[in-house]
Amino acid sequence: QVQLVESGGGLVQAGGSLRLSCAASGGIFSSYGMGWFRQAPGMQREVVATITRGGSTGYADSVKGRFTISRDNAKNTVFLQMNSLKPEDTAVYYCNRIGVPLNWGQGTQVTVSA
Repeated sequence: QVQLVESGGGLVQAGGSLRLSCAASGGIFSSYGMGWFRQAPGMQREVVATITRGGSTGYADSVKGRFTISRDNAKNTVFLQMNSLKPEDTAVYYCNRIGVPLNWGQGTQVTVSA
């Protein structure tokens, strides 16, 4: 069974940067399209960025130009580089497979102060 472990979150001031990592164990990671999602308090989980198994990327309008998703199939890891962070980016961030989701990990908290 595939396990997803997110890391790299923290507290940062507005305008700052963070790099999130998601390590997957088990499964055939390289065959999955992957995505980063986030959930703010009282809000539904939303997709932030996606990357296909071939490396094509997509972004929510709210993060386009500021966030970059990438993957390292050799290390079964997907990354999210977040720049120019805003207070509205505050949320718990998760990674998961695009399409049929795997079991959700614990997520990593990102808090952006004004």
